[in-house]
Amino acid sequence: MAPKYSNLDLVNEIDGFPNVTTHPVAFAERTADHARFMYLSHTVGYIIPRVLEALKDVALSGEWWEIKPGVVRLLGDTVEERTNNIGETAKRWRDAKRFDILSGWRDEIYTIYAPQGVPCFYMERSATPLFGVLAYGSHMTVYIPATPTTPLRIWVPRRSAGKSTYPSMLDNTVAGGMGDGANPWECIIKEAGEEASLEEDYVRAHAKPVGCISYFYVRHKEAGGEAGLLQPEIQFCYDMIVKEPSEGGPVPQPFDGEVDEHILMDIDEVIKNLEDGKFKPNCAAVLLDFFIRHGVLTAENEPNYLEIYARLHRRLEFPTR
Repeated sequence: MAPKYSNLDLVNEIDGFPNVTTHPVAFAERTADHARFMYLSHTVGYIIPRVLEALKDVALSGEWWEIKPGVVRLLGDTVEERTNNIGETAKRWRDAKRFDILSGWRDEIYTIYAPQGVPCFYMERSATPLFGVLAYGSHMTVYIPATPTTPLRIWVPRRSAGKSTYPSMLDNTVAGGMGDGANPWECIIKEAGEEASLEEDYVRAHAKPVGCISYFYVRHKEAGGEAGLLQPEIQFCYDMIVKEPSEGGPVPQPFDGEVDEHILMDIDEVIKNLEDGKFKPNCAAVLLDFFIRHGVLTAENEPNYLEIYARLHRRLEFPTR
């Protein structure tokens, strides 16, 4: 039986927004009724029609939005003013129950950047897909290398059945979003303790930065809230080699309720679960990047190798941190 998802299908799931450089016609068609979210001459996000409609309602959204055909600007002369203005709009929408995604309000602040890594404003994490702004996270793959007698194996968590986003789906060993003031390394250290009960000293000694991936996600209903919201992201990636549990290697354990269990899967099990669509979409992308770096996925065994590689390292047009 053919797999439900090819490797390219998995990339299409996470990188579904047309690229203006490689697919200009599809991009123009897709964005014809969207608005660019602009700061000075720079695009910091994309706003879909249903959100644009809400912004035009001054009584609901406030008077601090400048809206012209195809362009939206957030008024405010300082970072603080812009932060207060977009925060007030998001709170009004939440209180009015205008968008379902805001029912998952986290009181977690993300930084949206102007050029040269300067903060443009700060905003509530759950509201970021409403404005199509760039977000960041850190993901780590914890694995036991292959030996002459055993295949490479990866510690794979199953998300809690009670989570509002992607319940019961498979995940990367450790992963989390980067809130205001965080850096990728400290984020992965924190998440390793909170999600997998991995000791800080051990992670600091053994985790290795291995690059990043980037993509432009069009959210599915499983992500929580409205389908079709826009979520460009950059994920900083880490690998950590561990020993066999029988040899004293650490065994990830649920801690904060985000995960139901951790499963030690061999590489063929991981591939089968990817083919069956069992992994959270961005976690599938992190694993494809892991496979490329470790020679599991090659130009010889994957006909779409170059497209997959390029799409996992998409150049996004937004200012970055």
